[in-house]
Amino acid sequence: MATRGQRTKVLPSELNKVCPERGDDPATHPRKMSDFEVVPNLQQSSSSVLRSRRKAHLPTGNNEKENLISWIPENIRKKECTYFVESSQMSDSGRIVCECGYLREQHLEDAAKPPIFLGKEWDPKRHIQEMPTDAFGDIHFTGLGQKMGKYVRVSSDTPPRIIYHLMTQHWGLDAPNLLISVTGGAKNFIMKPRLKNIFRQGLVKVAQTTGAWIITGGSHAGVMKQVGEAVRDFILSCSHKEGEIVTIGIATWGTVYNRESLICPMGGFPAEYVLDEENQGSLSCLDSNHSHFILVDDGTHGRYGVEIPLRTRLEKFISEQTKVKGGVAIKIPIVCVVLEGGPGTLDTIYNAITNGTPCVIVEGSGRVADVIAQVASLPVPKITIALIQKKLSMFFHDTYELFTEGKLVEWTKKIQDIVRSKHLLTIFREGKYGHQDVDVAILQALFKASRNQDHFGRENWDHQLKLAVAWNRVDIARSEIFTDDHECKPTDLHPVMAAALISNKPEFVKLFLEQGVRLKEFVTWDTLVYLYDNLAPSCLFHSKLQKVLLEEREHTTGSKMPRIQLHHVSQVLRELLGRSTQPLYPKPKQTERPRLSIPVPHIKLNVQGSSLRSLYKRSSGRVTFTMDPVRDLLIWAVVQNRKELAEIIWAQSQDCMAAALACSKILKELAKEEDDTDTTDDMLALAEEYEQKAIDVFTDCYRKDEERAQKLLTRVSEAWGKTTCLQLALEAKNMNFVSHGGVQGFLTKVWWGKMCVDNGLWRVIVCMLFFPLLYTSLITFREKRLQALGCLMRLRAFFTAPVVIFHMNILSYFIFLLLFAYVLMVDFQPSPSWQEYLLYFWLFSLVCEEIRQQLLYDPDGFGVVKMASLYFKDFWNKLDICAILVFITGLTCRLIPSTLYPGRIILSLAFTIFCLRLMHIFTVSKTLGPKIIIVKRMMKDVFFFLFLLAVWVVSFGVAKQAILIHNEQRVEWLFRGVVYHSYLTIFGQIPSYIDGVNFNIDQCSPNGTDPRKPKCPETNEDDKKPIFPEWLTVILLCLYLLFTNILLLNLLIAMFNYTFQQVQEHTDQIWKFQRHDLIEEYHGRPPAPPPFILLNHLQILVRRGLLRRPATRHKQLKEKLEKNEEAALLSWEMYLKENYLQHQQCQEKQNTEQKIRDIAQRVDVLAELLDLDRVKRTGLVERRLVSLEDQVQQSAQALRWIMQALQSSGFGSGEDMPSVGSSKALEMKDVDPEGKPEESQPACHVLARNLLYPGSHTFRFPVPDEKVPWEVEFPLYDPPAYSADHKDMAVQDPFSPSLESLLKINYNTMDGLIDRQSFHGLYAVQDGLPLNPMGRTGLRGRGRLHCFGPNHALHPVVTRWRRNLDGSIIRKSLKKMLEVLVAQYPLSDVWSLPGGSLEPGETLPLKLKWILRREFWPQFQNLLKQGTEIHKGYLDDPRNTDNAWVETVAISVHFNNQNDVEMKRLNSFLQGCDPELCIRWQVLDKRIPLHANHKELLHKVSVVLGAYY
Repeated sequence: MATRGQRTKVLPSELNKVCPERGDDPATHPRKMSDFEVVPNLQQSSSSVLRSRRKAHLPTGNNEKENLISWIPENIRKKECTYFVESSQMSDSGRIVCECGYLREQHLEDAAKPPIFLGKEWDPKRHIQEMPTDAFGDIHFTGLGQKMGKYVRVSSDTPPRIIYHLMTQHWGLDAPNLLISVTGGAKNFIMKPRLKNIFRQGLVKVAQTTGAWIITGGSHAGVMKQVGEAVRDFILSCSHKEGEIVTIGIATWGTVYNRESLICPMGGFPAEYVLDEENQGSLSCLDSNHSHFILVDDGTHGRYGVEIPLRTRLEKFISEQTKVKGGVAIKIPIVCVVLEGGPGTLDTIYNAITNGTPCVIVEGSGRVADVIAQVASLPVPKITIALIQKKLSMFFHDTYELFTEGKLVEWTKKIQDIVRSKHLLTIFREGKYGHQDVDVAILQALFKASRNQDHFGRENWDHQLKLAVAWNRVDIARSEIFTDDHECKPTDLHPVMAAALISNKPEFVKLFLEQGVRLKEFVTWDTLVYLYDNLAPSCLFHSKLQKVLLEEREHTTGSKMPRIQLHHVSQVLRELLGRSTQPLYPKPKQTERPRLSIPVPHIKLNVQGSSLRSLYKRSSGRVTFTMDPVRDLLIWAVVQNRKELAEIIWAQSQDCMAAALACSKILKELAKEEDDTDTTDDMLALAEEYEQKAIDVFTDCYRKDEERAQKLLTRVSEAWGKTTCLQLALEAKNMNFVSHGGVQGFLTKVWWGKMCVDNGLWRVIVCMLFFPLLYTSLITFREKRLQALGCLMRLRAFFTAPVVIFHMNILSYFIFLLLFAYVLMVDFQPSPSWQEYLLYFWLFSLVCEEIRQQLLYDPDGFGVVKMASLYFKDFWNKLDICAILVFITGLTCRLIPSTLYPGRIILSLAFTIFCLRLMHIFTVSKTLGPKIIIVKRMMKDVFFFLFLLAVWVVSFGVAKQAILIHNEQRVEWLFRGVVYHSYLTIFGQIPSYIDGVNFNIDQCSPNGTDPRKPKCPETNEDDKKPIFPEWLTVILLCLYLLFTNILLLNLLIAMFNYTFQQVQEHTDQIWKFQRHDLIEEYHGRPPAPPPFILLNHLQILVRRGLLRRPATRHKQLKEKLEKNEEAALLSWEMYLKENYLQHQQCQEKQNTEQKIRDIAQRVDVLAELLDLDRVKRTGLVERRLVSLEDQVQQSAQALRWIMQALQSSGFGSGEDMPSVGSSKALEMKDVDPEGKPEESQPACHVLARNLLYPGSHTFRFPVPDEKVPWEVEFPLYDPPAYSADHKDMAVQDPFSPSLESLLKINYNTMDGLIDRQSFHGLYAVQDGLPLNPMGRTGLRGRGRLHCFGPNHALHPVVTRWRRNLDGSIIRKSLKKMLEVLVAQYPLSDVWSLPGGSLEPGETLPLKLKWILRREFWPQFQNLLKQGTEIHKGYLDDPRNTDNAWVETVAISVHFNNQNDVEMKRLNSFLQGCDPELCIRWQVLDKRIPLHANHKELLHKVSVVLGAYY
């Protein structure tokens, strides 16, 4: 059987077979692997990448099970006892068991007498071996519905990396954003109902909102049961998607009841598990509300706590992983939540605090939690053994007798250490201000721990912000991060801003904008490319981009998919925004931008670019475009249908009206292609919202200034592809916007040209017929220069007005139709007359006009093909082309003598089509225009109705024809009998022979030979009477008339009525919307009517063809403003938009529903405050009274000293001095005569009393603060002895302290080269060993130090002023800032000051020599002599013991001048003798990550130099 060591060597290759893409990446290995180096590091990735890999490598269903079945036995083991040795203890049933706790039959077959172990005692390290696990798969709790979870049995020595791989890759769990380790009482306990509800709601809320994993013991008892019930209640009250909370139970396999049902070597899918609490005895059942179970096996049965080491290692490993999401990488934080608990819980809390894990203690849950909560607010010196004894007697009623005196000392020491780390300890008190919710307390505990953690520069603040973004808790970010204590630069927020955008967290985007993030600085070309690279894969815009990339790859014949660039985005946006826009982002040339590597948050992008300025402004020879950051972000948000995010960004926009209309257009176009109906509805609703925003902003603008508001309609927007607001509204078919009174007023102005809109139509017609009347006051003009009656420009202004051009074209068209009718009916000769030639000439002018509209009129530069496609989209243009083509066909036939008559027929049809064209003219009428729209809609109804009618007509016609007529061979008469006669029957023309009564054989042809008569029905050969069944034909006729005349025709009338009612509500809007097309057509039309329009065509041909002048467009519909005018107009628009948003917010606050919600929230808060426990409120008052009493006593003490000082100065006598303060106050210690209260003695050493001695497995004897001094009796004190054996025996005292060897040591003097003199004077020596002058440490011997007694050290503190680039000193809080020289030595994760222990006879520490070149040593000694001594004496060091301690001399070496020669030489002589040695100048701050005792030295240096700390 393989041993453990052999198995671990096989593991890496096995794991790499499963995930080869992760096994060989050296960049992912951490610096210290601790216990996990046997398994290759698994590269961390975002949840989206993990999901994609799961989809690629782990198919669902049977394939997934097969992969799991093959992977788990190869990588995960269990433990089995291989040697049965009878135990002195019996099983619960009284049977003989092995030392491992299992029965004989529960062992392997050959475990009873293995030869290799005969005659040996049972040893778990040798007699328990590992083998492939036999319990894994899905667990189903019988009788509890559909509750299903995952489980696996693992060895207690399983590397955490393997388990984490199982959870994330095979179980499909996303890496957590937070790890919540819940610990406490393992047995059932009682919590107050209110506290229980608060805890349950808060726990699941923090897990659900942050995407956390909850880890518990997994059993159905105690705190694990509370967590399970909390998750159960949450799942029952939420939807399936919201109720996904990962709850992982890590339990001991040997203590699980009914675990036999989980054993299945090929995996249980599912394994049925029965939760039986009644018969479980001393074992425990698994909790059915956990989602995943890790069952830890050490080969024993019935022993609790086996899972704790593996759970600790797994939690530590997960907390060291990095999760990348939305471009931001965070280390997964961990927090420990404590309810109730006993001795094991105290150890868990102590270990968590020691490892730097924040803990949340729930006060009121009982036992250990309440003991710690009661003393947490006290100073550590007041936490005495007596106080802890009192608290234990209060909260441990049943088990208090089990606490020995030694246990009391140990508990006191651990609780003191726990309370000393206040930044890691959070007490959740029910009803405490700011802690009404457990979720807030948990997150605040994490932030408090992170805020007080040592760090370089902004590392800590960045980490907190990344956590808040990952958790999506903007409330925590506002209260804990963005406070007055920290000032951040807006540029520091750019990475998290990108993360908030990608992960769709609008509240954070809003927060960052409030904190000063400027979109102009944030949005660059590369950032935008990065954002589009991270589009949501489910987004329709993403699929359209992929199609563009595929097309480009096909055109370039490349095998690799091209990366997304902005010109690809522009191509898709051009399709969405329509014909009125130019490309938003041009396609760069290949040689235009060289490669540039620009770092984007945690992802490096290689993009083309020379400088950002060159991206925004191009030379005149290149395509120009505008980079508008607000527009770019708004488009990015809108194409993904992110409503809240787009609304926040739109509020920042300057060209807000155009932006809203463009968003409406984009959303409507995307909704047409979206397959998901819900998404389509959301898009259309959002499009309507943006249209309404544009309407509201335009309404405010129009109310303020009509002229400026109308300028906004026609202003050319460079940011939106050189289009206008009006064009965007027309492209998006925003009828509500176009029908706005302001827009219609503008269109009316355009319609009337330069004339006043209040001129009557009859005046215009009169002046058209008799133009000299223009020089009277009959017609008025808007412009002052046209108001003069003798102005010749009046004539041009009148005849170029669209209203005049329209009526002149109407008049011309009516004359054309009259001439056409005259030629057809009166003057259609074999050879054309002059009237007919005039008609043809007239038609030629119409054809030329259509060609001009289709090809030549292109003021926007769309091109011939685009203009042709746009031309044919219009229905009336299609009708014009149809009429002209029919006319030309008829004319061709007419000119051929043999087809003269058919030509006249075709021309008659052309006349009909030309007459239908008159309806378009009537659309300008407010009365007839809406009716024409209704007619068009009804025509669609008729078209679909005819399909339904055709069923009845054909069915009746065929049946009638088959019954009456036999073998009709003539097709024309078949059509008449089946369709024509049946159709006419609907309108009352019933065939006379259908019932046989009015049959006349003379009206038909018996054999069907007469082409002008129908074939006779079946008749009798004798009397020639019809023989068909008249009764049947009558019945068919009645049914046919019933369904067609009554049912179908009434249905058609009902459809017409519905259409009329439906359209009538919006006909006014539709008419106003379509009115624009007519106005735009005649606005760009030549003023002369046909046939005189040919003169204008000739003029256009000369200008365009000969003079090469481009087409011009009138400024009234599209106007490019000057920069200053445009900036002023946009500022005015933005100002009114801000007013609109403020007004909207006020309306929301005034909303009745919002008021009700606010009132309900306030009532809930008041109810919570009134529902507080009275005892707690009383306790709060008592604590406040105690605090007030202390303050009064201090005041009395100060007054007493003042009176004593006055008396000693001769003011008054002692008899006149009144008594101040109570007797209790008078008993307090006196103050010194210099005016300051007597300072308390320095705190006893703390680091020197850490329970675990560094670099060993030795635990110190617990020494509470009150027992530290040697003078205090401590009979229980029995510390262990430990002295490390160093390689260099010449520089250390004896390893095993015997009395003979110790007597050779000379203490308190120079002992050879070793200086055993203390800076604190003579120290005591007892039994040949010196005593630490600062008191007990809990450990005898010399530990890892070299000598008994003082071990001298030297710590130079080398500093300089922190300066700006210009050389000025940087200040903070009015104090100068320092930079200090720090180093990180090999095999150490902590930075420290350059210095350390002095070797005997040496003047410089060895560690200092490591970082300085040999030739600089003498000069540095001179610097030390010139420096300032800031500390000389005892150093609280974790290596100190009762008999050996560190004393150091700290010297400040400060370079005041930045040009100091010695400083420059020092920098030049810094070196690293080891490649892993790091040296740096670091800003001096209280959070600098150094040894705690070194930070004390830095504080003293900052005080001496008056610098910031």
